[in-house]
Amino acid sequence: MDAAFLTFILMLSIFLGFELISKVPSTLHTPLMSGSNAISGITLVGALGSAGGSHAQLATILGVLAVVMATINVVGGYLVTDRMLGMFKKKGSGK
Repeated sequence: MDAAFLTFILMLSIFLGFELISKVPSTLHTPLMSGSNAISGITLVGALGSAGGSHAQLATILGVLAVVMATINVVGGYLVTDRMLGMFKKKGSGK
């Protein structure tokens, strides 16, 4: 594809993503984060396939790097989601 067209798609997706996220009410951030974690899990499965496949050495190295980054994203996302859900628990409930 043409580089200018791909640049246009990138700029459009950045703008639309920013507009969409800025208009999400704070009560919906936890479900949105959970959905994002599910997408990151799919990315992790794809990265595992790339890292474990019989590809060129560069593809395997990039696959391992993708596994590390996707794992950090998934774990961090679930920690943030857990912390946000903890904000809705009543004080003194014991948990």
